[in-house]
Amino acid sequence: MSETGGPAQPEPPSEPAAPTKPRPAWLLPVAILAGVVVVAGIVVAIVVSQSGGDDVAAPSPIPTPTIVGPVPTPAVAPAERPDPTAFTSALPASVLQYAFVSEKTKDAWVKAGALEAVLDRYSDGADGTLAVEAAQFATVKEATAFAKRALPAGAAESPASGLPATGKVAAGDRIVGAYTIKDVGDGKGVAVWRNGTSVFRLTTAVADVTNAYNAFPL
Repeated sequence: MSETGGPAQPEPPSEPAAPTKPRPAWLLPVAILAGVVVVAGIVVAIVVSQSGGDDVAAPSPIPTPTIVGPVPTPAVAPAERPDPTAFTSALPASVLQYAFVSEKTKDAWVKAGALEAVLDRYSDGADGTLAVEAAQFATVKEATAFAKRALPAGAAESPASGLPATGKVAAGDRIVGAYTIKDVGDGKGVAVWRNGTSVFRLTTAVADVTNAYNAFPL
């Protein structure tokens, strides 16, 4: 019964809830940006209302993002690679500020089963040096086993540089190997990685080793 004494009127049926849609990927950043703008406006309004005069303090400038400088390039021209093969021709003439200086056969790696192995030396034209040992194996299995043996024993913890570090090596959408980067002491860092049937070991200053690994094209 209703309060007026008449029969109770049935409540209208509730509308079915609309299906939930996934949020577009751009929606959250836009919402956050809008919130930041609104909050900034409220803060400025409070400062103006409390000043009570014309000498209103200007709001602090918004910090600008740090702009990363250009990638370092060598100050000296790289040397010509002697007797290049299909494998060594793919090795870079420079890595960041380091230019190719010399190459020789890595006999110990050839004796360990590599089809071809070289030791390349790079220089920044001053005291900075970088060494790259590179080898080609017949199979992925051989390369994987050798990469584990090529990693120097021991490592120093370097929290500031995030070392030691490990991860996967990718070529497009495929995983083709793995890498390990270590601080081996005496200011040196070493990166060892496998890319398919190729194995590389890069040694340079620990401050440069991660960037040099990331800049290496193979």
